[in-house]
Amino acid sequence: MRARLLLVAVLCLALLAPAPALAEPSAVEPVGRFGWPLAGSPPVTRAFEAPAGPFGPGHRGVDLAAAPGATVLAAGDGVVAFAGRVAGRPVVSIDHPGGLRTTYEPVEPAVAAGQAVARGSPIGTLLAGHAGCPAAACLHWGVRRGQIYLDPLALLRAVRVRLLPWR
Repeated sequence: MRARLLLVAVLCLALLAPAPALAEPSAVEPVGRFGWPLAGSPPVTRAFEAPAGPFGPGHRGVDLAAAPGATVLAAGDGVVAFAGRVAGRPVVSIDHPGGLRTTYEPVEPAVAAGQAVARGSPIGTLLAGHAGCPAAACLHWGVRRGQIYLDPLALLRAVRVRLLPWR
């Protein structure tokens, strides 16, 4: 009985105590579903710039520096939605669970539409010639959910968990 009363008293004090200031979360859970589309951690030569509207200006992906001929990897498990040319540029698109679609260009495809791919599996070879690339070659890597373009680097970030006070 005394132990029960002590437990109740401790719980009451915990509930009545002032809430601590919210600090940066410390619990981090890795995403783990996606990885870099090139070996290692390639330098970003141009960051994502969300368009103001569906047809507005922006940079709908990131450009990653690499050498021409580098192997391009599937960023996550999925099914190849497209592998071919769009406006004369070689492109590979992969549909992922959860409604995400990643795109890779300029990539000479080593896969075909309808083919299942696993994270890290080769999907093609990087070609030179991406406009505005300051390196020998740049991979333009994009991601969207439906018609909304997202920052592909967000696929690589850890998810932060924040526990809030009960009050």
